[in-house]
Amino acid sequence: MDHAIQQARARTLREFHDGPSPLVLPNAWDVAGAKIFEQAGFVAIGTTSAGIAATLGYPDGECIPRDEMLAMVARIARAVAVPVTADVEAGYGATPVEAAETARRAIAAGAVGVNLEDATGDPNRPLADTEVQAAKIHAMREAAAAADVPLVINARTDVYWLEVGAASERFAAAVERLRAYRAAGADCLFVPGVSDEETIGRLVGALDGPLNVLAGAGMPAIAVLGRLGVKRVSVGSAPMRATLGLVRRIADELSREGTSISMLSGAIPYAEVNRLLAGLTEEESS
Repeated sequence: MDHAIQQARARTLREFHDGPSPLVLPNAWDVAGAKIFEQAGFVAIGTTSAGIAATLGYPDGECIPRDEMLAMVARIARAVAVPVTADVEAGYGATPVEAAETARRAIAAGAVGVNLEDATGDPNRPLADTEVQAAKIHAMREAAAAADVPLVINARTDVYWLEVGAASERFAAAVERLRAYRAAGADCLFVPGVSDEETIGRLVGALDGPLNVLAGAGMPAIAVLGRLGVKRVSVGSAPMRATLGLVRRIADELSREGTSISMLSGAIPYAEVNRLLAGLTEEESS
């Protein structure tokens, strides 16, 4: 990607967090889906680690090699004209050095943002040490500065998502972590697993950076989230899983009924898919 274009997209993505309404960020797992999101008018696109991993035959949780994950990020970033932020899970390494390398590779792939989580995958120690995670964020910020791309770092804590500790202690734990991540250089602060308006409003008030929440069951409407002060709303792997749900319904109908109503209902015409992707191969090779 042209360096000036990448810089401009990074600045644009950062500015979207300052608008009067939340940045609604769909999460894509392949090029066709990313193009559909772009056509629908979304001004930026995130990737979903779970979606890309599943597409390539891996479970989520850094089971997919970093290079395979970022290869799909690169294909998506080349295919759309809007900013792309990459889900890089926990940074593909436990150290700041490894996180910095992931940031460099994400930038090389054309991403202008990254989503970094603090989950470890270890049930005995579900969250990374706060100081180590902050050091990883700082290392990513330095790597982005060296690359001269104002990378938008979305720092995620899974305190609520993984239900770590007593319920009464999660708010204070999440705020403590996110304040440390913000001080280390994070641009946006992500708390998946919260859905009640009171907690979301308290988080907005307690944090000195834009709050990102995850859309899902029980989540208030986007307009309500905007009134609460939320600046970014992601959808995660839900669209990918919804697509797999459709595939399952198609499979069940074909195998049990011998009919194809589910398969044909709402399907995008073949010619339209070709038009959607026309010219991308030539662009990639140019």
